[in-house]
Amino acid sequence: MADKKELPLAMLELLIRYTDEEHSLSTSELKQYLEQEYDLTLERRTLYANMDLLKKYGHDISTWQENSFGYFLKSHQFTKSEVLLLCNAIHSSHFISQKESSQLIRKLLSTLSIYDRKEYTDKVYLPNPKKTENEKLLDNLSLISQAIRERSPIRFDYLRHRTDKTLYSPRTYEVEPRYIVYQDSRAYLIVTSDHHEGFAHYRIDRITGIDIIEDRKFRALPKEMDAYEYAKNMFYMFNDEKVHASLRCEKRVLDYMIDTFGSDVMILPVDDDYFDIHIRGSRTGILLFAQQYIDAVTILEPEDLRKEMKERLNRAADNYS
Repeated sequence: MADKKELPLAMLELLIRYTDEEHSLSTSELKQYLEQEYDLTLERRTLYANMDLLKKYGHDISTWQENSFGYFLKSHQFTKSEVLLLCNAIHSSHFISQKESSQLIRKLLSTLSIYDRKEYTDKVYLPNPKKTENEKLLDNLSLISQAIRERSPIRFDYLRHRTDKTLYSPRTYEVEPRYIVYQDSRAYLIVTSDHHEGFAHYRIDRITGIDIIEDRKFRALPKEMDAYEYAKNMFYMFNDEKVHASLRCEKRVLDYMIDTFGSDVMILPVDDDYFDIHIRGSRTGILLFAQQYIDAVTILEPEDLRKEMKERLNRAADNYS
């Protein structure tokens, strides 16, 4: 026989699992589940007392005395829509491994009734082949957040791919972790270091073997260093020269340009079919972007960037000749 002290917790778990606004448990059903799943017996007097206790501690329960048909949890920790939204986001996130995604989704679904859980099925989604192989993301986020709070430097290995697709760590880094940012469906760590000026960044799902250096604190940031501007201008998260560029674009990519560069980006209409956009970002990132939308985007300025793009296109044409 289980300990009677477990009774209110067991009752709460049953209400979470088997009830919602459309499904309730009668007194006899509640007693039956308690005996079957927890080896607990329930008397009418203890039922009322424990329901009152759960309600006292903030659980929104409708009782038989109120509705004349049973007991159910009027509001779960998350709504069904909130859980489905979070599950979808986890499934589609590249930087969360398949194993960690499955664990997180299972935990989220456990906050719903068994009836609402059926609304989510991973059969709706294609497998996500871009998911990271590093299963330490959540541990990394916890350690990095601790280091940022404590203003402590960290040491870590950084994983890179070999040509056979296996991962290896060519070197160890020691940095001052400053901020976490999400860009290009990835989580990045923005850092400062004695080895370079300004900010640098690393993909968190490529970081492994983090050690917090607790006997040191990192420096205060100079006022002119703005992490928001750094992240905003790190187009495709390349850490190279930043340039101001003007692009001429076809109207059909307008929505994508605003989604990519933000609603405050400068857009100048040219005619019914074209507009110009002025951006600041990494040199490599802008070139790759222009290549990706080669039939809809043309680099106008600066001239040296336009020239480099033309050289890339000529080399590409030679490769296909």
